[in-house]
Amino acid sequence: MTRFKNILLVLHGKNNEEEAVKRAFALAKNNKAKLTIVDVLEELPETMKDYLKIVSVQELEKIVAEERVSEVQTLIKSIETEKRLKPIVKTLVGKPHIEIIKEVLRNKHDLVMKTPEGKGGTKEALFGSIDINLMRKCPCPVWMIKPKESTKYSRILAAVDPDPYDDVRNKLNHYIMELAVSISQLEKSELHIVHAWNLYGERALRGPRFHKAGNEIARLLLDAMNFHKDNLDKLLNKFPLDKLKHKIHLRKGDPAVLIPEVAKKEKIDLIVMGTVCRTGIPGFIIGNTAESILFKVDCSVLSIKPYGFISPVKL
Repeated sequence: MTRFKNILLVLHGKNNEEEAVKRAFALAKNNKAKLTIVDVLEELPETMKDYLKIVSVQELEKIVAEERVSEVQTLIKSIETEKRLKPIVKTLVGKPHIEIIKEVLRNKHDLVMKTPEGKGGTKEALFGSIDINLMRKCPCPVWMIKPKESTKYSRILAAVDPDPYDDVRNKLNHYIMELAVSISQLEKSELHIVHAWNLYGERALRGPRFHKAGNEIARLLLDAMNFHKDNLDKLLNKFPLDKLKHKIHLRKGDPAVLIPEVAKKEKIDLIVMGTVCRTGIPGFIIGNTAESILFKVDCSVLSIKPYGFISPVKL
């Protein structure tokens, strides 16, 4: 986690942002990093400009921004008592995810930290449209921090998908593991590593057109499982897992189903995962599997982009 040296904490004026503030300050102190705190304000409605007579548009926008900065500074003082870290506090105006990404691009932030828009639980999704857009389009890692009672993560999940023929994917897997191991070491967490695999065309192979015997399919499945196990082992052997309490979940099935299942069963506090399926193309979309997972989980998520990723948002 020491790689992060220029952190951007995004607040949005709602309750339960204390956890994100505490984590941002702790990480900035530990890394001797620069910390910037922003809130994105809505633009003044065009219709209001027609009847706003008692004050100028510029003056009203200035007052609203100053009040929000004062609120943020009050929140900081209530949480941060040591006064050693002096973050930059400012407001932005416009569409939230666009302005946040522009701030990242302008000032070369290497991590965004934010409290999710939703409450989570059984009735409401944890991540809102701003959150999803940031995880889709922000060029640096995005850490969505769900408010909770505990100050440390007891259980962390790293979702990986090693592929010996895909260098970009393997670099992403290495980055996911690097961060997951680092946080687990820092917080003395139990680390769960999940790799979901499938046998391509299994349903067709079992169908009448191929007439394959059950034992042939069983052998093929065993070979496929061993192939995925070998590649997972090669990845994990690069990390000091012997010094961590950990559990490996090599499971056959759809990752969009299995990862949320493991997260729920193991009571995971934080998932570290990749969220984009294509690189180098400004018109990318978030991976379908990743988006499906995000709508099902109810915990904090640290989302990582592949090397070579290009954001469609420009300055």
